[in-house]
Amino acid sequence: MPLVGILLAVYDGGDNLDAQLGSIAAQDHPRWQVLASDDGSGDDSPARLDRFAAGHPLIRLPGPRLGNGPANFMSLIRRVQDHLPTGSWLACCDQDDVWLPDRLSRGIAALSALPADRPALYCSRTWITDETLTTRRLSAPRPRPPSFRNALVQNVVAGNTILLNAAGAELVCAAASEADSVVVHDWWIYQIVTGAGGRIVHDDQPTLLYRQHGVNQIGANDTTRARVKRVRQLLRGDFRKWNAANIAALSASAHRLTPLNRARLAEFEGLHQAGLWGRLSGLRRLRLYRQSFASQAALWVAAIMGRL
Repeated sequence: MPLVGILLAVYDGGDNLDAQLGSIAAQDHPRWQVLASDDGSGDDSPARLDRFAAGHPLIRLPGPRLGNGPANFMSLIRRVQDHLPTGSWLACCDQDDVWLPDRLSRGIAALSALPADRPALYCSRTWITDETLTTRRLSAPRPRPPSFRNALVQNVVAGNTILLNAAGAELVCAAASEADSVVVHDWWIYQIVTGAGGRIVHDDQPTLLYRQHGVNQIGANDTTRARVKRVRQLLRGDFRKWNAANIAALSASAHRLTPLNRARLAEFEGLHQAGLWGRLSGLRRLRLYRQSFASQAALWVAAIMGRL
């Protein structure tokens, strides 16, 4: 029965924090330890964390105060070995969700069926809800298999559902000390695990309520409006900036990638300097893919426009 370190990034989360902490306490997997990094909250989040810690295993840590969730999560990952024993598993946790009771046990059961010495990541679909948790819709499916060829151009791993086995946790913690900054922590985790030859298990069964409200840092990407926004970001050049940041972070840990994926990373980096034909032929040769037809078409348009 593994000990699961739950990495909780907190910033002004007082309105919903108690519900999330209560759902952690209600998990049917009993061995867990929360590491909560408060990023300088101006509300009563620290007091709520301390009240929970009085009766549950929670350690409150100071955040990096860089003003964004990914940096807070990365700071947590870099401090795991200071607070958790070797061999611990890791789960990522948002401050405003509500976990279903089997959030951890489903992932543990799925990953326990795989070789223990191979990095592996479990993730799942979610129930997308409103601020009061009174509506519910299922997050988008992932019809194409997760892989490094997908991870280079798209994130399909919902960070609030991530669970890493011990080998995956060791890999991610080691690589986190090498990466300077990342676009989002869950996309980087997806890339580093698949790049190193690890396994991804995506569960179609939702494991949490993903609360949507006015201050979500990223939010669900399942509405037409959200998809149009993402495509616009891709085409106006944001996607190119994200790729450059991802390439830099992965290159810092290139020695952890398989030889084939190191070559893929180098060729993907070369597309940034290539002309039109070089971009198109390279994209075809690499066989990079996104999950939907529209998203795949946008990838090719980005390559044509030099936004890759």
